[in-house]
Amino acid sequence: MKILALESSAVACSVAVCEDEKLIAQTFQHSGLTHSRTLLPMCGDLLKNCGLTLSEMDVIAVAAGPGSFTGLRIGVAAAKGLAWPEDKPCAGVSTLEAMAWSLAHVEGDICPVMDARRNQVYNARFQAGGGSLTRLCPDRAISIEELAGELAERKKTQILVGDGAVLCYNELTKRGLPVELAPPHLRLQSAWGVARGALELARRDSLVTAAALAPVYHRLSQAERERLAKEKEMTMKNDKGEERHG
Repeated sequence: MKILALESSAVACSVAVCEDEKLIAQTFQHSGLTHSRTLLPMCGDLLKNCGLTLSEMDVIAVAAGPGSFTGLRIGVAAAKGLAWPEDKPCAGVSTLEAMAWSLAHVEGDICPVMDARRNQVYNARFQAGGGSLTRLCPDRAISIEELAGELAERKKTQILVGDGAVLCYNELTKRGLPVELAPPHLRLQSAWGVARGALELARRDSLVTAAALAPVYHRLSQAERERLAKEKEMTMKNDKGEERHG
């Protein structure tokens, strides 16, 4: 099964072509350029350099979230556009699970973390062993304080991976928790992990159509939070007005 995988959930951007668990090629860019400029050209160049065509791909996979709202929308839109003409099946892969797959060869606990700002991280926890992953909790947005409490109960060394790894390492070591940083070349999100997660979805018969593919944000965007706050403020003002004239 040939899989074309896209990763644009954070600052780094990457594209990979895999056949089952074998990586055929991957391109990775961490230059700060917008993904709307880089992602599709990276796809075209990678396929061309491999002597492959989009028609030869069996699955189009993408990191569907959590992550940057803009980055996720760009990645999912690109995946839908690539899959739609030939009605190719799609895989919307958890960004956190994709990061954990890069460390599935180790024995122990993997703790992917992405900086969600507002004193939170996007996080999930996995146990790795024998090249496979066992999920220990769902994807979620959680405070570092809450995460520290969970890890204190777990009492096992955690390997931190993701763009929030250094932040969490600094905060968790202050609390005396046993944590390690993943090696720099395995720390950031990569399309290979997305492809590996997509393979698991295919094996579970959990692929979707391009029409059904959608981002998974796990939290409201800033614009949505501001809109809800304004609506709440207006409701409170209206309620007070009714009380004065009631």
